[in-house]
Amino acid sequence: MKKILFATTALIATSGMAAAEIKIGGSARFGLVYVEDQTTTLSNGASETVDETRVEQRFRVNIDGITESDSGVKFEARIRLEANEAVDNSISGRGPGAARFTVSTGGFRLDLGNTSDVIDSGDVVDFFGYGVGLTSFIEQSSNGDLDLVGFGAGSQDTTTVKARYTAGDFTVAASYSDNQLIDDAASIADTSSEAVQADVQQYQIGASYNFGNYTVGAAFGNTDGDTVDEDFWAASFNGEIGAVAFSVLATDSDDQDDVTFGASLNYALSSATDLRFAISDGGDDDAETSFGVGFRHSLGGGVSLRGGVGQNADDNTVADLGVALSF
Repeated sequence: MKKILFATTALIATSGMAAAEIKIGGSARFGLVYVEDQTTTLSNGASETVDETRVEQRFRVNIDGITESDSGVKFEARIRLEANEAVDNSISGRGPGAARFTVSTGGFRLDLGNTSDVIDSGDVVDFFGYGVGLTSFIEQSSNGDLDLVGFGAGSQDTTTVKARYTAGDFTVAASYSDNQLIDDAASIADTSSEAVQADVQQYQIGASYNFGNYTVGAAFGNTDGDTVDEDFWAASFNGEIGAVAFSVLATDSDDQDDVTFGASLNYALSSATDLRFAISDGGDDDAETSFGVGFRHSLGGGVSLRGGVGQNADDNTVADLGVALSF
């Protein structure tokens, strides 16, 4: 996927000095989505049935500021803007969201602010695998219930710090997130015990090893707060065999009834067309096996036709079809 829509290079023409850049890139998609017995949750907590078929639409823009010190240390900052539809066919936009800051040199990278944690980032675990359909409505992690922190377009309740170091084929990573929930009636500046209703902290550590066409990785985490103390883990094995790229995943948490197992694959039918399959099983006792099959066909110029059909954990048929754009 191309990362750059356009780039403005600001300063510096002097020899021996690093250049600063503002880069803008993103993606978009539009099409149709079908979800059998689709429902939405109202503000009062009640569930209401909505149309099973809706128009899918998303537009994401990432704005990156990039510069480098004279000693070769790279500094970056990113914000995101995004527009989406909802299950009730309403459409809205959000952003710019909270910022992510990055410092990297050699094999070391530090991210902080609005950033993904170890598992969600894919630094050591292939969590999502090869999603099916225009919207990746089925992924190998679909039936799991892990409390993850990801980068997004809006505000974040959590500040996250993540460090990663890669040496040859070996990668290690760790992340820490902190969220203090403040009483709405109290000032954020009020640090008294009465103002802070909960202090939820999370850490994750993980490692991966690449050998040839294959990678194995695992991560462990804990979420701890006034009302929660939850351990969780994820492990994956992925690689390529000829035209087939595959990934398998296992996850568990104290909040799940059982271990979740998932797998996905991408088969390159031709230079332009890929076939995809994903399955996820386990997790909650009342969850059905999620599975789906789909395709991606490149039309060139960052445009692709995508679609799929499958079954979700609620035992409902899901399907989509549309166009994805990469800028």
